Amino acid sequence: MTHRSGVVPLGVGIVGMGGIGTMHARALAELVGRARLVAFSGGGAPGPQGTGGAVRLGPGDVIAHPDVDVVAICTPSGTHAALALAALEAGRHVVVEKPLALDVDDALRVARVAHERGLTVSMIAQRRLETEYVALKKAIDDGALGELRLATTHVHWYRDDDYYRAAGWRSAAGQGGGSLMNQGVHNVDLLRWLCGPVESVTAQSGTLAHTIEVEDTTVATLRFVSGALGVVTTTTAAPPGFPATISLFGSRGSVELGQGEVRRWDVPGVPPPGAGRIASGAADPLAIGHAGHLAQWTQIVSALETSAPVPVGIDDAVETVRLLSAIYRAGADGVAPHRRC
Repeated sequence: MTHRSGVVPLGVGIVGMGGIGTMHARALAELVGRARLVAFSGGGAPGPQGTGGAVRLGPGDVIAHPDVDVVAICTPSGTHAALALAALEAGRHVVVEKPLALDVDDALRVARVAHERGLTVSMIAQRRLETEYVALKKAIDDGALGELRLATTHVHWYRDDDYYRAAGWRSAAGQGGGSLMNQGVHNVDLLRWLCGPVESVTAQSGTLAHTIEVEDTTVATLRFVSGALGVVTTTTAAPPGFPATISLFGSRGSVELGQGEVRRWDVPGVPPPGAGRIASGAADPLAIGHAGHLAQWTQIVSALETSAPVPVGIDDAVETVRLLSAIYRAGADGVAPHRRC
């Protein structure tokens, strides 16, 4: 289903009009003439900001709506894979919030159907599009940091008990609500994207500050295929919460980035980029705003208009799920050796 520019705006259906779904709606509202929200499910009355003349329907009816070309899945993490499959089987392209799925088998199932149907799936990983991370990726690819030796990411946030009570899936086992899968996923995705595939993982996790079934704290060590070592720490038990960071140390230079902040840029011959204006989700999950979603939606619409690859496509999204799953498995078993994460 290729959508050509200058004919009819791309029709979008949003399944799950909660806080994140509203961010998608706000992004689409800025793409007037190129994309329009046709239908959505969920949300309170009256319709959330940005829904305009879109109709509220059940999830299945949003997917089946004849004017919907792309289904955006903004529901709890544990439902992503099943809804993505339903949309693909209905002949729709898919945009899915992180993560694509909770386990590798489901992620591969979505990938297989997408390839069989010739449809696209883009996982929302908007932080890859932030100015400083684009610059860092280019510096790595150009060899400006030299041989990568150590990579660390820390997501030390805080979520109070009300956050977990507000949505049961956030604290239920097997629903993707843990600090790694829910809060740490973007930084894990960034680390894999920047540093390449992972060869082996060790990890420990625990529930240290909340009465919930899922972990609220995880610590993992990684060995990349390149030989570099890495550390991932995530928590929702660190009041008041701090901006997430990524640090890379190479043989020629080192960098530390926060959220909308260049904390350190020591790369010979490469000037530091200007930081974006990205707010931290350290204490408020919706504080980040919709600028990142707009940036990714702009690229998605352009790709569908021109038959180009969508950003963070299906095979890329599968590999992030593979790494997340390996960390969870290592936390349960001690060590999880694997390839291509």
